[in-house]
Parts: sequence; C-alpha cells; structure tokens
Amino acid sequence: MAAVAPLSNASLIGRLLACSLLWSSGFLFMKLAVGVHPFVVAASRAGVAALALSAWFVLRGQSPVPRRNEMAPWLMLGTLNGWLPNVLTAYALAQITAGLSSMIQASGPLMVAVISHFAFAEERLTVRRMVGVAIGFVGMAVLIGPAAFLDADAGALGMLAMAAVSLSYAIGNVYARTVRDVEPARMALGQQTVSALAATSLALAFTRDAAAGQIAANLPSLLALGLVATAIPITIFMTLIRRAGPTRAAMIGYLLPVWATLLAVIFIGETVSLRDLAGAAVILAGVWIVTTAPRPEADAP
Repeated sequence: MAAVAPLSNASLIGRLLACSLLWSSGFLFMKLAVGVHPFVVAASRAGVAALALSAWFVLRGQSPVPRRNEMAPWLMLGTLNGWLPNVLTAYALAQITAGLSSMIQASGPLMVAVISHFAFAEERLTVRRMVGVAIGFVGMAVLIGPAAFLDADAGALGMLAMAAVSLSYAIGNVYARTVRDVEPARMALGQQTVSALAATSLALAFTRDAAAGQIAANLPSLLALGLVATAIPITIFMTLIRRAGPTRAAMIGYLLPVWATLLAVIFIGETVSLRDLAGAAVILAGVWIVTTAPRPEADAP
C-alpha cells in the first residue's frame, strides 16, 4: 500500500477540534433521548450512521458490501469501537451526567499512548509526549475535581462503564492503525455496519415492542446522534489514525470535556466554574504539546 502523507500541525489540530466537537455532541443527544434503552440507543446510533455512510459510498459508485479483506477489521472495530462502547455509554448516561461521562472518557489518550508505546516504534513516549500526556491528565483531574466523585455514589457503575468505554476505544484505535489495506472511510463504514447489526439484535432480544415507541418519541435526537455525532466524526477520526497515528488521534479525548461543558451550558443551562475553565485551558495545553511533538527520529517513516 502506498505511503500516507502526514498531516501538517495546523490541519491536525483543525481536524482534532472538528472531530471532538461533533463527537462530544453525542453526550448531549443521548441525554436528550429520554427513556430510551441503552441497546436501542446503540442500535439507532449505529443504524443511522451505517445508512448515511452506505449512501455516501453508493453515491461515489462504490459498494457498501464488505470485501474479503475487510471482514476481520469490520468485526473487530464494530465491537471495540462500535456496539460495545455505545451500549456502555448509553448505560452510563442513565446514571451520571454527560459532563462527567466525557471527563472520564478523556482518560482514553493515556491508555492509547501506553498501548501504542509498546505496539509501534514511532509512537514511543518521548519526554515531550510524556509531558504533554501528564499535563492533559492534570487538566482532566482539575476539570473533574473530587466533588464530582463524592456526589456520584449512586453512579459508581456508570463511572466504571465509562472507564471500560475508554479502554475499549483505546484498544480499537491501536488495532485500527495496524490495518493497512483498508481505507479509513471503509473502516468507518464497517465499524458502524457491524455495530448496527449487533446492537439491533440485542435491542430486539431485550426490548421487543418497546423499541419502536422509544425511537419514535426521540427521533430527532437519535437521528442527530447517528449522523452528526457518529457518521461524520468517525470518518474524520479513521483518517486521523492513519495519517497522524493513534496517540495523536486519541487526543480528541482530552477535548471532549471542553465541548461537552460548552454544549451543556448552551442547551441545558448548566453553569461553568472557574475550575472548569482552568481545567479546559490545561487540557488544551497538553493537546498542543502532544500533537506538535515530533516522532522519534530514528524510526520516523
């Protein structure tokens, strides 16, 4: 396969900002989908995204049907980055706030950086990258604060679910980097197609006739969740993994709490404290350090 040109720093940061904004809107849309079972949320999200991506491929004159070499990546990504984290996120949001959920998911880049350090020579944790990751972690800690956990006793399982979401995404993102013979857009298509099939099977098995009513009552939120918060950002994200590497691509996790907080303020009237602003500033500093850090010279492609 031909070598993929790396992104410039400006292009990388721009795509990170756009992707993280769209992706973080999913927390808001899931919160607005009141009374919808987690399996139904996951099925609706992936189903809309899969249909949108399939239509895009058909318009480009390409088949949305998987090719032989795509079966394994589709199944792996459809599970690790698809139905499993979607179900867990929907479950978590039934117990804890959208802001706290996004803050916990911001730990994802830490997991990706550690896994990538052992998986790829060019993703080794140089001193500068370690500093950037550490700063991002400090910013996340400032943003969450101890009070968030002290007030969330009833949501302990929700917080554990979000930690599992971060780990699942981290493993999936590192795996995606190893897939060399499938273009990023088709990986996004496969991820959502497999996710839709699996989540729909679970929804039909566990919710039966209730699913249709839940979808009808929350159709605008579920449509936005599948298109705006899933189909578009996942396509951008797969390109980021291929052209910037999983560690840099995962930096969107640091930006999720920033956007989630802003969206919560604008649409559901939540307030922002000085601690929130300070944490957001520190997180952005960490993202800038990591995304602009050069790869190890000896192993750079």
